[in-house]
Amino acid sequence: MAIETEQPEAVVEEKEQEGGPVKSFLEHLEDLRWTLIKCIVAAAVAMLVCLLGGNYVVKVIERPLLRAKMKYPQNVQVVTVSFGTTQLGVFQLPANALQPSPFGTNPLVPLQIVPVSEGSNHFRFEGVVETNSGASAAQRLPIQVINLSPAGAFVVATKVAFYAGLVLAAPFIFYFVAEFVFPALRMKEKKYVYRGMLFGGGLFAAGVTFCYFVLIPVALTASVQYSQWLGFSATTWRAEDFIGFVCKFMLGMGLGFELPVVVLVLVKIGILNYRILARARRYVIVINFFLGALLTTPEVITQVLMAIPLQILYEITVWIAWYWERKEKKSKGALQAPLAG
Repeated sequence: MAIETEQPEAVVEEKEQEGGPVKSFLEHLEDLRWTLIKCIVAAAVAMLVCLLGGNYVVKVIERPLLRAKMKYPQNVQVVTVSFGTTQLGVFQLPANALQPSPFGTNPLVPLQIVPVSEGSNHFRFEGVVETNSGASAAQRLPIQVINLSPAGAFVVATKVAFYAGLVLAAPFIFYFVAEFVFPALRMKEKKYVYRGMLFGGGLFAAGVTFCYFVLIPVALTASVQYSQWLGFSATTWRAEDFIGFVCKFMLGMGLGFELPVVVLVLVKIGILNYRILARARRYVIVINFFLGALLTTPEVITQVLMAIPLQILYEITVWIAWYWERKEKKSKGALQAPLAG
């Protein structure tokens, strides 16, 4: 009876520890080749789709530029001059109590230039102060994204297709890679990796969303104001540089938000522990600020806004690792107590 009860437990333990079927080195190379082919095909199809819909993707990328707001000193009146949908310029008029402004006391004045006909062959232009658009039009960044070369549009379309295609094909690429790696993992390791992929996807989306709606408008505003402080004109940006900056910023922030998941999976597998994470805290602070300087504008506020969330996530990761180790020690102590008795 003892043999019959112990044998199933041994079989279960063996199944729990073993990975997938044993294959030769050439068979593993063949599986790797097909995995790479499937990943490349998925990325190529996604990039082709994004290339065909490049105009819609560009509008999405440019939206943070429209949401960014310019900040002006309190002692000036800002007049934004536009002709139709084209912005002609932004002018700052010093506030003078002795000589009142012809535009009233509103600090932000959107002035629209309109043609007025004076007969069949004559017309003149008049400035009309808009009241509907209000401060939103006057506070908008005076930036135009332009191409400066004949091949600029193609370069922009290629960059848009590359970055957006990687994001679109990422779930399929992760699936193909997991399909190749998972047979070599134990059941316990698979469980942790599955959970890590689930939470990692959510954190990646959270990082990209936080960067898109919060960090990028702040970074763009800081870039314009810093250029004006240095005395440079900041009215036009190259489309290649702008799209590359926005896409790299969002991608870097999304990958940074996935760091806690990677670290916690390594803790569960046994590669890392609480002591290693606590000792690495000072190095992680430097790395976070380095990433902020590398992926954002060379302006302190934006770098801090990127480094602080990453550091908070790392601190949460350290405390979770501490809680897991404490819980594991308590469970081992509870198991050893009856044995000692």
